[in-house]
Amino acid sequence: MRANGRLRTTVPSSTIRNLGILAHVDAGKTTLTERVLFATGTIHKRGEVHTGTTVTDYDPQERDRGITIFAAAVSCTWDGHRVNLIDTPGHVDFSDEVERSLRVLDGAVAVFDAVAGVEPQSETVWRQADRHGVPRIAFVNKLDRAGADLDTAVRSLRDRLGAVPLVVQLPIGREDSFTGVVDLVAMRALHWPAGADAVASGPVPEALREEAGRRRRLLEETVAELHAGALEEFCADNALGDATLARALRELTLSGDGVVVLCGSAYRNRGIEPLLDAVVAYLPAPSDMPPVRGTADGAEQERAPDPSEPFTALAFKVTATATGRLTYLRVYAGTLRKGATVLDAATGRTERVGRILRVQADRHEEREEAVAGDIVAVVGLKAARAGTTLCAPGAPLLLEPPSVAEPVVSVAVEARGNADTGRLASALARLAEEDPSLVVRSDPETGQTVLSGLGELHLEVAVEKIRRGHGVEVVVGRPQVSYRETVVRGVTGLVHRHVKQDGGAGQFAHVVLDVEPLEGTAFEFRSTVVGGRVPQEYARAVEAGCRDALAEGPLGGFPVTGLRVTLTDGSTHSKDSSEMAFRAAGRFGLREALRLSTVELLEPVAEVTVSVPEEAVGGVLGDLAARRGRVRGSTAEAGTAVVTAVVPLAELFGYASGLRGRTRGRGVFTSRPAGLAPVPASVAAALPAG
Repeated sequence: MRANGRLRTTVPSSTIRNLGILAHVDAGKTTLTERVLFATGTIHKRGEVHTGTTVTDYDPQERDRGITIFAAAVSCTWDGHRVNLIDTPGHVDFSDEVERSLRVLDGAVAVFDAVAGVEPQSETVWRQADRHGVPRIAFVNKLDRAGADLDTAVRSLRDRLGAVPLVVQLPIGREDSFTGVVDLVAMRALHWPAGADAVASGPVPEALREEAGRRRRLLEETVAELHAGALEEFCADNALGDATLARALRELTLSGDGVVVLCGSAYRNRGIEPLLDAVVAYLPAPSDMPPVRGTADGAEQERAPDPSEPFTALAFKVTATATGRLTYLRVYAGTLRKGATVLDAATGRTERVGRILRVQADRHEEREEAVAGDIVAVVGLKAARAGTTLCAPGAPLLLEPPSVAEPVVSVAVEARGNADTGRLASALARLAEEDPSLVVRSDPETGQTVLSGLGELHLEVAVEKIRRGHGVEVVVGRPQVSYRETVVRGVTGLVHRHVKQDGGAGQFAHVVLDVEPLEGTAFEFRSTVVGGRVPQEYARAVEAGCRDALAEGPLGGFPVTGLRVTLTDGSTHSKDSSEMAFRAAGRFGLREALRLSTVELLEPVAEVTVSVPEEAVGGVLGDLAARRGRVRGSTAEAGTAVVTAVVPLAELFGYASGLRGRTRGRGVFTSRPAGLAPVPASVAAALPAG
């Protein structure tokens, strides 16, 4: 266990690890990242979240609020390997930062609180990693806290995440007497003496040998059940050798069939070195990953993670700094050199890379080149956005961009002074460029500028960034949620004829539409027309027109979701039919169909977990009921009640301050999106039009 000196600029991809730190807010991600940088010799003084001195929480708002808001990239070296680390936000309002990071990462360390176990946002980021197929290891943090219990935390991983935990460590001491761990793979004890920065290795303490042996046996049995090679050796020898066990743990991690679990206390600097060893031993290198897939000329192609392949990279983050506009790239194939010209695969536009930087949060180190497997920032690109594919001009390949979450909360914003209106527009454009989950639009009825995002805090941070970063005083309206309309009962056989004759070439389109509800999907279009009565190009135009009609529903002008439209019949005119005419027929026909359908209003809801003293639970339950919340469950332990409820997002504005007042500052809550739910008729009647 040692941190090596600085590696050369280009290293083999087998010695690179690209990983993210994932967790619920306050589980200790940023502190863990800080201790990793210290253990690897990247920094020489440990920073603390509560003093605002950590490397990755460098933004003034992060230091003021004490939470991670923006994903921050750092790089360090350990045992001959370069570790590129992204410290991701843990608050639900910034989950889109996590999504973009996971799109370009090869592995992750999921951090869990040893007292709380799996928390709501822990589950959310875990599911995000599942979708991207990112291999993970788990680190159970804060074992020095009162009430910390490794077994309880591991049980929550199994029960709530459906994971198969492979626990490779046994804590030495409990709570404030936690001083080290027993490595169950090497069967040795690791101690962190008080006041010492280095780990001390020794034999397993006599008092723990029996328990360590029992847990090693349990680990071997679990691995043998999951891994064919390990099972063969286990059946032959009734045990697994250290090398076989380590190899099986790596393969199970890469396949996602098991999750290696380690433990420690990041704040007290205990457990960091073995975690780094596990990152190197178990998480994948870029060379372990399959070739990246993309499209070129309409056909799917693959490109191997090899420096000799044509250059291919994905931009996943854009920021504006004092040194210029930084575009963060994950290089999947080929080599990028300073001064090179790259192609935007989507637009066909070429740009020149001015500089290549290795990023250390808000500090940068210049590089001559970046190769397959690297995560770097580049200066000089003016048009690239998050999700842009950059590639060699002679070998275009378009990669799938990260998905962008749909905004759920909106506020009206305007400059306090008329002279600042132009600066506000520029600042909003810059914000939307840096954060694709922020949407800026102009309300056609009021003329107001509307800023939409993923939550109340998300918008607060954005507005404060305008004030601090651009010096514009902003007036902010009351938050509004994004309502939707959906079809409950549709119509069949709706006939619509679009006929227009104004002296020149006419327009004619005849369509017959069926509209029906559709669960789980926003919109689906299909054509069952036979005999060529509506040519395929006109059917596509009808679909485009239907999508146009979804922008405003019949109830309140809100966007429509959750429906299937089937084009069942139609007819054309030899001269007057065109794609434009059929698009208009699709648009007006679906609008008419929606007016004749039974439509209901939907609102975004959130799953809320509230932790309060037992004596305050009655008032909290009453308040949730007043906010139209539906309580799903309530548990009590050690004087604390935990209530889980589903509450309309519109009713959660200002809930934090109300909860603090009701519980004298002792109540806390977390929330996460829980989809859409019908709005009661009494509430819907009072809503303004969308």
